[in-house]
Amino acid sequence: MSDFVEDVHFKDLAAYDPVDVAARTHCKYNSDNNEYTIQVWGNDYKVLLNENKIISLTSNNKFHDDYLNLFILYYLMKSKNIKPSGQWVSEKDIPGGAAFFRGPHTIPTHLITHVFKNDLPEFEKICQTHLGNPIEMADKAYWFEITPHIPIAVLYWQGDEDFESEAKLLYDKTIAQHLPLDIIYAIAVKVCRILGQGKRM
Repeated sequence: MSDFVEDVHFKDLAAYDPVDVAARTHCKYNSDNNEYTIQVWGNDYKVLLNENKIISLTSNNKFHDDYLNLFILYYLMKSKNIKPSGQWVSEKDIPGGAAFFRGPHTIPTHLITHVFKNDLPEFEKICQTHLGNPIEMADKAYWFEITPHIPIAVLYWQGDEDFESEAKLLYDKTIAQHLPLDIIYAIAVKVCRILGQGKRM
């Protein structure tokens, strides 16, 4: 595991009541093996508490890395059984977000714009490939169900001779009730990386 996903995170999760965790997050718990199974962005993962490990159940899963591991662990521990509000907000609108999401914590949307530039059809194609649902925002926009409680939208604007293309992530207003700011950042980075790799998959 990396420096930011440590054994203590698994021990912290193991201290939670698995019945409560399963009820809050809609995951499954296997008491025989002391493991959770959870679906994230259409892919299934097992959280092996006895081994301090998360494994992907999808072959050749390019989604899986430590940013995702960190999100999964905190989501299982901290998320609440609250339905999305349907109200989109930027990271700067999240309590504390204006101070946090800057400098080293700036959302790396350039990973998306660097790949697609003004190619909206290709952006649309890749978003659909990753189970995106279209919404009427920006020049093109899609939202993704990361988990049933955590939708994230990606907005895209074409550039012109005066302005470069631009991408922006939006979050359901309830996200702050589920995750701390650093974990919101982790899953936002993951979204940018996955869509930014899409054209080369």
